[in-house]
Amino acid sequence: MRSRSNSDPESTRGFAIDIARTLSDSKCSDVILLDVRGRSQVCDYVVISSGTSQRQMRSAAQEIEDIGKARGQHPYRTNSDESSTWIVVDFVEIVAHLFEPDQRLYYDLELLHADGKRIDWRRPEGERPPARGGSRAAGGKAED
Repeated sequence: MRSRSNSDPESTRGFAIDIARTLSDSKCSDVILLDVRGRSQVCDYVVISSGTSQRQMRSAAQEIEDIGKARGQHPYRTNSDESSTWIVVDFVEIVAHLFEPDQRLYYDLELLHADGKRIDWRRPEGERPPARGGSRAAGGKAED
């Protein structure tokens, strides 16, 4: 298994939640956040979402990269296939996948990470998303 991260676990979890929320705010659908600590050799959290178009997915990926940079968590790597139907933003402890719906069904990462624990990333009732262009680096928390 993957060796333990030196990052603060609560901060990493908060960052993963912020990524999921940002993808949802960016009009990605079916956003899930999985805690795969102790189950994955690659990362601690996996975020999976579906986009509506190449342009929307690239924009959403850029937004989560910007959040990481604002937190001092620059992405280790960002990759996409030639037609941008699958974009991966890798922050080492957190890996975010943005798919076009057909590609998501084909690769079925939810099945690959079926033993991961789903994390509720939604904002509490009445809490509004941050204004566009503002800092999202607050590191929100959510209940399991």
